[in-house]
Amino acid sequence: MVVEREKLIIIGGGAAGFFTAISAAEKNPSADITILERGTTVLRKVKVSGGGRCNVTHNCFDPMELSKHYPRGSRELRSAFHHWQPKDTIEWFEKKGIKTKTERDGRIFPVSNQSQTIIDCLKQSIRKLGISIQLNQRVCDIVKENDKWKLHLASGNTVTAKKVCLALGSLKESKILDQLRKLGHTIHPLIPSLFAFNLPNHPLKDLSGLSVQNARIQTIPKGKTQSGPLLITHRGLSGPAILKASAWDAKQLAEANYKFEVSINWLGSHSPQNLTDHFKILRMEHPTLRITQNPFTEIPKRLWSRIVSLSQIEKDTTWAHLSREKSFDLQNNLSAMRLQVDGKTTNKDEFVTCGGICLREIDFRKMESTLHEGLFFAGECLNIDGITGGFNFQAAWTTGSIAGQAMGKTISSETSS
Repeated sequence: MVVEREKLIIIGGGAAGFFTAISAAEKNPSADITILERGTTVLRKVKVSGGGRCNVTHNCFDPMELSKHYPRGSRELRSAFHHWQPKDTIEWFEKKGIKTKTERDGRIFPVSNQSQTIIDCLKQSIRKLGISIQLNQRVCDIVKENDKWKLHLASGNTVTAKKVCLALGSLKESKILDQLRKLGHTIHPLIPSLFAFNLPNHPLKDLSGLSVQNARIQTIPKGKTQSGPLLITHRGLSGPAILKASAWDAKQLAEANYKFEVSINWLGSHSPQNLTDHFKILRMEHPTLRITQNPFTEIPKRLWSRIVSLSQIEKDTTWAHLSREKSFDLQNNLSAMRLQVDGKTTNKDEFVTCGGICLREIDFRKMESTLHEGLFFAGECLNIDGITGGFNFQAAWTTGSIAGQAMGKTISSETSS
């Protein structure tokens, strides 16, 4: 008896592609597994993520709570996280000798603080499992013939496999979008997520580099309120609070052609009423204190000074002599400063896409197409995206794990020699 090795192909050499291939090989060591990567290198996003440290995942271990960090895909991932969640990711890497650490904001990194540690681990796993990687292999077409998938490559070659997983990353530059539509799959519009806001008339430009740790922001008019660190940049605004807003409001900001207003509460823990009460206390307890002397430890002195200036309050004004009108202006600039945004800035290497394969057409128990047997999906090519903080990588590990295990389940066919 000659056992024919099951041929499995994963399209895409990113985090999801690697984890799909590894999971399939761990499930079925006899499978013949190949990763086809269109570029000259693999794991590019892993290399640059987290400022080159690789934000592997997040320390949220409850599937329900974890799923709330995904503007798109939350409901589907809730069940998927019961199969593979951050705790599983951490344990998997630790079994490979990679220790991780959790930072105060919940982000998890390798102890080495080097993304290369994660890359080396994944590559070593691929080598040990005998998985083949072929670079510069752009797939241009995918069709099903005689119960097998035939992939047409830009090189002119074709490859066939019983099962194929698309782990393409963003579909933005994919050459097989039309073919996926011909296969009946719906592609939700591909638009950016996780980007900074550009301010053409930047009133805070010279404060570039200053940050506030607990700001609250909202894109106007219907954005979801977000909280967290906010960074002033030479182009505009960035930081976790801004990036979260760009993810949750991705569709409406795209529809506005990235021209909109953002409202900022620099003192996120203070409501307008809190500020009114706080100002009254300052008038009573520190009447001779100049307003230019920052009374809030939550924001940098230079930012406070600029907010006072934007409120058109004279430098020598004391709290006892602050008029009701100027008090209102100061309160408004602290708790609801409105700035005009025109455009976005995205780190191309860390680009995250909102949109992709319709999730209703995917069986999340296997990450398999409900339209075509043997066609699987993992990672960012799906209409799934998370906020910043390791959530997008966790979605890649989770969908890759499920897809790989499902692909590896097939019993190898046997033929007589």
